[in-house]
Amino acid sequence: MSLRAIALALVVAVTMFFTLAVPLIAYADPPAAAAGPSPDGVVNLNTATPEELARVPGIGPARAEAIVRLRERVRAFRHVDDILRVRGIGRMTIRAMRPYLALAGPTTLMSRPGRARAAAE
Repeated sequence: MSLRAIALALVVAVTMFFTLAVPLIAYADPPAAAAGPSPDGVVNLNTATPEELARVPGIGPARAEAIVRLRERVRAFRHVDDILRVRGIGRMTIRAMRPYLALAGPTTLMSRPGRARAAAE
């Protein structure tokens, strides 16, 4: 096979990948707006302290500190998915956390969801 034929085959393969696979990957995860904010409240990722971040289900003290360190490096989060860069936070974890996370506005989540209701009963 000639070098020209190999190059053509490579171009065709890459083109097929970007036309077929990439759109499927883009729609694999539901949009962030579909979840909507939690009625329990939200935590602003750009202003929250580690204590406030630890109120979100799936975030403990160590992850909260890691999120704050990442925020200091990047200055401000532009998307909730930016915290996927924190070790231990993956797609499934962020899917559960997303209703409790915001990028603007005040932090209104006063306690970890589920614990306040359990204490009241």
